Amino acid sequence: MPKAFSLTPARSWRAAAVVAIGATLGVAVATGVTTAAPAFAESDGRAASVGATIFTVNPTDAALALESARTAVSDAETAVFDAKNSDVDLSAESTEIDTSALLTTITNVENANSPSVLLMPALMTTISDQTEQVAAQAAELRSQLDAAIEKKAAEEAAAKAAAEAAAIRAAANTPDGAKAAARQIAADEYGWGGDQFSCLSSLWQKESGWNYQAYNASSGATGIPQALPGSKMASAGADWQTNAVTQIRWGLDYIQRAYGSPCAAWGHSQSVNWY
Repeated sequence: MPKAFSLTPARSWRAAAVVAIGATLGVAVATGVTTAAPAFAESDGRAASVGATIFTVNPTDAALALESARTAVSDAETAVFDAKNSDVDLSAESTEIDTSALLTTITNVENANSPSVLLMPALMTTISDQTEQVAAQAAELRSQLDAAIEKKAAEEAAAKAAAEAAAIRAAANTPDGAKAAARQIAADEYGWGGDQFSCLSSLWQKESGWNYQAYNASSGATGIPQALPGSKMASAGADWQTNAVTQIRWGLDYIQRAYGSPCAAWGHSQSVNWY
């Protein structure tokens, strides 16, 4: 390392000029220090010195810094565009990212060989800090946008599922719909085929006409299976008063536990007029 030396009068004005240029560009320039600063070499291999300091920056490092800075600007612009043109609610979060300072520093680094290579180490620090800041803001905005998109998708999926469930329930709340639902559940969950369903169809036709709103004023028996009292069906679902499928599930479970099969229940009903 070259020996430390004091600024001569001829060099003093040059140091002052460098500091002034650094202030104009918004960067700091050290003078008269004895610790080696980051390195940059001009194309002809010369190094610039201020006081006892040798300032050199590897051109490859400068090129990488510029590439990272440009990527950060591009990512920020894309995130802002996507946020502004999305149809999701980002609440009160700002969708603006200020890249003006970084763009200015990119230009300064690109033109660093003129007027002075002495500014390059400070510019490298500045461009690194500004790139990190812009990249962090872009990542945060992108994260907020992705979260909002995911939330909207989940809400839409839930609404679709609710609508489909409502449509299925509405269809099942008709006598024909209730029979179709009962046939499917009896086969899938109990293994009861067409012969057993024929008995079930006759049994519940007699009891309620497959009307989920059926109510026997004298006994209090309620719904398609004529549960007594109707509140028993709450064990199959809180919507037992309005959902034929819930009533069917309770009724099939009751038949299986009490009689073993719909035909056994139908035979009992024919014998004593109840089941």
